[in-house]
This record gives sequence, structure tokens and C-alpha cells, in this order.
Amino acid sequence: MKFFMTAIFISLSGLSSINGQTKETNLKTMKLNAGIITDKIQESKTFYTEILQFGITFENDFYLLLHTPNESAEISFLKPYHASQQPLFHDPFNGKGLYLTIEVDNVEEMYRQLKSKGVEIKIDLREEPWGDRHFAIQDPNGIGVDIVQYTEQKN
Repeated sequence: MKFFMTAIFISLSGLSSINGQTKETNLKTMKLNAGIITDKIQESKTFYTEILQFGITFENDFYLLLHTPNESAEISFLKPYHASQQPLFHDPFNGKGLYLTIEVDNVEEMYRQLKSKGVEIKIDLREEPWGDRHFAIQDPNGIGVDIVQYTEQKN
């Protein structure tokens, strides 16, 4: 598991290490996995799998990796202060200064589905002057989740 986590961070830097030698890699292969350090791993799992229909890529007692329904993106959750992790990855997220955007094909349908499940809508469905049609909810960690359908900008 430790190798897997290290590989993610190395690939984000655009460098790879083979036999102790560092070389620049093709940045077109870069993949981002946002990670949240939290005590609320089970609550996060329930929210993202049951509410937003994410799938489970990997799970153990201190780490959870989820993927979007079409497997185009991932998000991970890590227990704070876990002995297997370096101090840089110990402190838990404080609930402020982070948001996620999930792009969908039909924002009205997603809005109806979430309302029918009793999910609290933090920002009601709206159309912005620049063309986005969106609404927002909040995950168990306090992260705002903006659910958007991009449309053409109106003049």
C-alpha cells in the first residue's frame, strides 16, 4: 500500500524514479487523485457510494479509494495520524477551503434524484450568467460539492 501511495504522489510531480534515478516523464499521462485526510471514512464512503453512485476501487482499514461511475476520476480518504504515513499526511482536513465539481450530462435529473433521497441542497438549482447550470450539496467532511452541467454562454 505504501508503494501505491508513493506512486500517486510521484506521478503528480511529473517525475518518476527508476532504480534511484529520477527522470522527467511525459506529462500527458498525469492523473490527479484528490485525497482527504479524515476520521469520517465510513461516512464518506456512504455519501459517495450511495448518494453519488461512486464505486470502490480500493479499501482497507485506513484508506479508501473511490471512482466516479464512469471511472474517469478518483477521490481518496485517509485516516489521520496513521502510522504507515509520513507526518505530512497526518493532520486531518479542517472542513474549509476546498470544493469539488462534478460535471453531469443532466443536472436537472441529478437534482431530482438527490432531492428524492433527502439530500440537503446547499445551493438550489440555478443558471449562471456565464452559462453553467448547477446546484451544490455538502459531503460529511464539510466539502462543498458543486454539481454542474456546462452549457453555452448566453449573450
